[in-house]
Amino acid sequence: MLKMMQPDEFDQVFSIIEQSFPTDEYRTFEEHKELLKEPGYCIYVQHTPHQETVGSFLAVWEFADFVYIEHFAIDPTLRGNGIGSAVIQEAHQLFSKQICLEVELPTTNLAKRRIAFYERNGFFLNVYPYMQPPISKGKNELPLLIMTSEERIDQKRFGHIQQMLYQRVYKVKGYIK
Repeated sequence: MLKMMQPDEFDQVFSIIEQSFPTDEYRTFEEHKELLKEPGYCIYVQHTPHQETVGSFLAVWEFADFVYIEHFAIDPTLRGNGIGSAVIQEAHQLFSKQICLEVELPTTNLAKRRIAFYERNGFFLNVYPYMQPPISKGKNELPLLIMTSEERIDQKRFGHIQQMLYQRVYKVKGYIK
C-alpha cells in the first residue's frame, strides 16, 4: 500500500534511486531533498512485506490537470515479483487525473521491456520528439518519450505537458528542442 514518505525514509528512497537510474536521470542527494519543499512534489512509498524498509516508491509532481511520475523504482532485491504492476495499479486509483511519465527511446531490449510494462499497466506511448533537459548541473540532456495513462495525447496536450515539465520540474524556459 502506498503511503506518503516519512522524512526518516528519504535515505532509503535515495538509495533505491542510485541503484535504479543512470546518473543523468537523477539529482544529487541534496537537490533531491530540496524538492520535498516544492509545492506539488511528493514521494509515496510502499514497504517491504514485513514493513521493515522501503521496498518501492513513486516520486510525483501533481499539477492541476495531470500527475507526472518523475521516478518510480523497486528495490533491486524485490524486482520480478509483481510489485511494480501493483504499485502502478494503485497509482491509477490514487490519482483521479491523467498520469504521465518519461521513458527511454525503444532502442534497447531493456527500454522496450520497460515500455511494454507500462503499456500492460494502462499507459500509451506518445511518439512526439521530447528532450529531457539536464536534471541538474553537470548532467546531460536525454532524448526520451512521454507515456500517458487513459489515452494517447494529441500534439496540443503534449505541448502543454512538455511546457509544465520544463517550467516546474526542470526550471527551464524556452528549452524546446
